[in-house]
Amino acid sequence: MSPSRKEDMPGPRQVQFLTVAEVAALMRVSKMTVYRLVHSGELPAVRVGKSFRVPEKAVHDYLDNAYFDVG
Repeated sequence: MSPSRKEDMPGPRQVQFLTVAEVAALMRVSKMTVYRLVHSGELPAVRVGKSFRVPEKAVHDYLDNAYFDVG
């Protein structure tokens, strides 16, 4: 059975993007640290003109995977 009604069809993904400054504030690091993470590939981002936008989920995924046990 194929979807024939608009409400049956999947909608576009809603991705929230953050600026480098917003990511820096959220992570409590400098903007330069965020740029390093983006340029090294550790934090995915898209380039919009001359600036970068980072998917909010990518920031949370990065922080979730950054935890490590000490001791």
